[in-house]
Amino acid sequence: MNPDNDAGHGRSGVSRRSFLGGGLVAAAVTPLLNATAEAEAAEAASATADGVAQVLVRAAVNGAPVTVLVDPRATLLDTLRERLDLKGTKKGCDRGQCGACTVHVDGRRVLSCLTLAASTTGHKVTTIEGLADGDRLHPMQQAFIDHDGLQCGFCTPGQIMSAVAMVDDEGPARSDDEIRERMSGNICRCSAYPRIVDAIRDAQQVMR
Repeated sequence: MNPDNDAGHGRSGVSRRSFLGGGLVAAAVTPLLNATAEAEAAEAASATADGVAQVLVRAAVNGAPVTVLVDPRATLLDTLRERLDLKGTKKGCDRGQCGACTVHVDGRRVLSCLTLAASTTGHKVTTIEGLADGDRLHPMQQAFIDHDGLQCGFCTPGQIMSAVAMVDDEGPARSDDEIRERMSGNICRCSAYPRIVDAIRDAQQVMR
């Protein structure tokens, strides 16, 4: 009698030795399979629908830490509106020509439709939603209301964000003509320009 066979094993052709050997192999392979599956799952989770690997963005948005996975081609504008639900930043021309999408990155005005979200990692992003101090409006916001510096209001968030950075980051304008020149990148299709200039002129006096 084959010593490797005993009752019930002879007919099946499976020995204790082969059974135990196979179990050891399986035990050794299982962790490798699990590790591979975990790696594949992590890779799948970090890929977009068209197979482009996503990037992790860590930034401060309106004073709050934000961590989000984004397509490396995603603009800051789309990320703010579609991923973070900050709809105050408007999508106008989507080509960097109208200024409706203006936000601040580290206090400087940028066109969010031309800024990659991935480039804001480690930086501070401020949108129109983060400009007020609780219920207290920023002086520029209040001036736009006081001077009725808007009609349809679509361009207003971008106008205000641009004007705030113009004063805080670049210094107050010395004349109405200078305000017009420095705000030339922000288009108002309703042509409320005279009242916008009045609002900026008064606000920068308070902001000083």
